[in-house]
Amino acid sequence: MARPPRLPRPTPRADAAVSESGSFPFGQDIAWQPAPADVERSNLAAFWRAQGLSSYAELQSWALADVGRFWDAALRDLGVEFQTPYSRIIDTSAGGIQRPAWCVGGEMNVVHNCLDKWLDSSAADRDAVRYESEEGDARVLTYRELHDQVAACAAGLRARGIGRGDVVGLFMPMTPELVIAFLAVARIGAVILPLFSGYGAPAVASRLQDAGARALFVSDGAPRRGRSVAMKAVADEALAECPTVELVFVHDRAGLAPAMISGRDVAWEDLLASGRGGNGATERTSTEAPVMIIYTSGTTGRPKGALHTHCGFPIKAAQDMRHAMDVRAGDVVWWMSDMGWMMGPWLVFGALLNGATMVLYDGAPDFPDPARTWAICERQGVTLLGLSPSLVRALMPQGQELPRRHDLSALRACGSTGSPWDPESWRWLFEHVLESRKPILNYSGGTEISGGILCGNFVEPVKPGGFPGAVVGMDADVVDDAGRPIRGAVGELILRQPWIGMTRGFWRDESGERYHDAYWAKTPGLWVHGDFAVIDDDGQWFILGRSDDTIKVAGKRLGPSEVEAILDAHPSVLESAAIGVPDDVKGEALVAFAVPAPGVDASEALRADLAGAVVASLGKALAPKALYFVDALPRTRNAKVMRRVVRAAHLGTDPGDVSSLERPEAVDAVRDAR
Repeated sequence: MARPPRLPRPTPRADAAVSESGSFPFGQDIAWQPAPADVERSNLAAFWRAQGLSSYAELQSWALADVGRFWDAALRDLGVEFQTPYSRIIDTSAGGIQRPAWCVGGEMNVVHNCLDKWLDSSAADRDAVRYESEEGDARVLTYRELHDQVAACAAGLRARGIGRGDVVGLFMPMTPELVIAFLAVARIGAVILPLFSGYGAPAVASRLQDAGARALFVSDGAPRRGRSVAMKAVADEALAECPTVELVFVHDRAGLAPAMISGRDVAWEDLLASGRGGNGATERTSTEAPVMIIYTSGTTGRPKGALHTHCGFPIKAAQDMRHAMDVRAGDVVWWMSDMGWMMGPWLVFGALLNGATMVLYDGAPDFPDPARTWAICERQGVTLLGLSPSLVRALMPQGQELPRRHDLSALRACGSTGSPWDPESWRWLFEHVLESRKPILNYSGGTEISGGILCGNFVEPVKPGGFPGAVVGMDADVVDDAGRPIRGAVGELILRQPWIGMTRGFWRDESGERYHDAYWAKTPGLWVHGDFAVIDDDGQWFILGRSDDTIKVAGKRLGPSEVEAILDAHPSVLESAAIGVPDDVKGEALVAFAVPAPGVDASEALRADLAGAVVASLGKALAPKALYFVDALPRTRNAKVMRRVVRAAHLGTDPGDVSSLERPEAVDAVRDAR
């Protein structure tokens, strides 16, 4: 597919609130530079040399000149095997760039590439999964052992009538059994429906109902800071509203001995026992056969089920891991996640397609010891650790000596996603965990992307909290309201060309209207991702939060994360949120919420100090109208602060879907603060 002509040369925005203020993200220096020898050893360098190119800049241009050619080469680089080769890598003749078909005419089940193809190689006896429980138990599964258990689980499902096209929910903590079930569902040609392990019954029910699920995997419970949280009871309540679910497979994780419903509920051990010796073969599937539905929370209405295929999400996840994050066979990857967030499936597919080892942990990252994260990295020999800036901010007050007590020499890099950085937290991780010499691979994309639009890498320099650019193969840009490229000022993050991991639409959205309205309607011909971004004068990219969170004070556009970076930098603040509220004079005014650090008094003096810091950085015109102290902010289990919920709670309006919140009571805290 040839690249379309570029729009006119980027111009700066006249209404940018911060382009000359010197505040974050502007005015920063490069913090990390790759060593030339490390560049030459990188997966990216090997890839560009294989295409006859001599630099990363050449590779980027080559990739975007023909995205079909690029993804064809990426599939070969990943060693993806097809039962039937595809005739065309991409076909836009029917749906245009909004609805392309990929790997046309091919047949490929991704589980063959995750497990089966490794059995006749040295990888068969390599660790595929290393698991630690919150209680301290540990288990390991090699590629061969994981394959055998997945095959048994797949045969057990087939024996009970579950097969091609059936939707199967997964409501479990991050255990090896969850990975086995996840892969077994895809192996038989069924469709994976991952659910957050912390959902309440209404959230579970709404997703199972919308998907028309036939079966559900569930654990009896999950650990949470030394106590067991029931999950089977939540599922039973949800299933009272889900008549399509015929079978429930129950894993004993917490020893809660839940009630079992005869004829519907099957113990995990019985499922696997019935499958041993049965038909556990990998189903032959079209490359574009559905493999997974991941639901995203909407502001209003029912959640959207992003549909992904065998040659879509898994390939993009593995390509990001291989090219941007330099993961290779034998690396050990731990990305703190839940399977209900896209980074859970991303970890499974990406690690296994690259022949790497994944680490699973199903407890709190700072329990029972605040150094638990660093202890796990040492014990498991983690080479790539993925975490959120919110977690770093929570760990910082515990002291920089905690990571230094542990041998983190195996760690090659940290990945980060979930929320924007502030410079101080970024530098804390960089200096005290990565010794100021290993990169932080900032990663931003989404469920509908199957991974990242932007990511750090091992071949380009980076500034604190920033990105060196788009993931190779992603035709990204930052544009103004008219779709014109801009630099040095805030704008919308967009994509101009399709990529193999793009969602194929929303489940049960036959007309495609919801999908089109969500991404393509705002600026015709462009995928508008909904993130507020900026590219500075040095070509470094920054994500500044959701663009629908944009605050306009007297016509000046202000990214909420610009304010939050200032507040979070204060030693007395654990985390913060900034929102815009209606104002008779300015149109909108800035209101901020701050969570004081442990032991800090939420005093008027602190309030004045914080407001003064915002004014000193952004100017009097952007002074906060109000600043409130709360003990918690509404955020999802993957650490994203939900600004729309903060705004709705503050204004007394409907907050929309709040089913993914980690602490629903935080909504009341925001209401009460006023």
